[in-house]
Amino acid sequence: MSEQGREPSARGRLAEERARDAVRRRRRRALLVVLGAVTVAAVAVVVVVVALSRSGEEPLKNSYKGALAPAARQRDGSVAMAQPGVSSPVLDVWEDFQCPACKAMEERVGATMKELAAQGRVKVVYRPFQLFQQDPLMSNSRRAANAAACMPAEHWVAYHDKLYAEQPPEGDTGFSTGDLVRWGERLGVTDPSFAACVRGDQKIGTVNQASAQAGRAGVDATPYLALNGKKVGNDALASPNDLKKAVAEAGGGAPVPGSTQSSGTAGGSGAAAAKMTISSRS
Repeated sequence: MSEQGREPSARGRLAEERARDAVRRRRRRALLVVLGAVTVAAVAVVVVVVALSRSGEEPLKNSYKGALAPAARQRDGSVAMAQPGVSSPVLDVWEDFQCPACKAMEERVGATMKELAAQGRVKVVYRPFQLFQQDPLMSNSRRAANAAACMPAEHWVAYHDKLYAEQPPEGDTGFSTGDLVRWGERLGVTDPSFAACVRGDQKIGTVNQASAQAGRAGVDATPYLALNGKKVGNDALASPNDLKKAVAEAGGGAPVPGSTQSSGTAGGSGAAAAKMTISSRS
């Protein structure tokens, strides 16, 4: 074959090779973009984990063994836990029962909140709301928050702990109405009005109100703690000692005379009333 006959073939092979190189470069760029997005997501997860598991401390679960301060439903639907006469400092707990970081915080410092409230050092105000906007997370969140709003105040804290103990994995459908009713019954709430409230979503208006209130309060993520209206730093979300220090600096000093002194270790979730429900999903 003449040189003239081979030239078009060589040019064609060169063009094909250049086209393949261009495809490979585009694939590499696409892969880098994907890996970059994964890295950002991983960093976000690590930040949450580090914030809630720090300084070599191991999570402490269900370690509070003392009596609880009385709980009462407030006009806006939130639940306040405080000794009689204690109105300050106020620790607002903005949470979503479907939020894994909220569960991690509860396991870390939930017992400390209970202990401080029982000692009369702080008024804890629980403010569940719907954070998630996509299913199944959104519907899980709404069902759990509605059920919590249906729960009588005297059983509310134990039910709060049970909801975290039974939190479904992200991406799974959970918090079925049947389970939500049964968990309440096991805590002694057998009034048919509770089951009707849960099954009929009778408190969704309260949930929506709490979500709107969270937005007005500047809540941009969960968990979110505020002392006297001021956001608490991440250290207090992870460390019982740092939370106690923050409460003391906000005015929660010596225990109120006659208040309950806890003999338990501060650090995890779960009052004695809810202890039996923590170990397994049912």
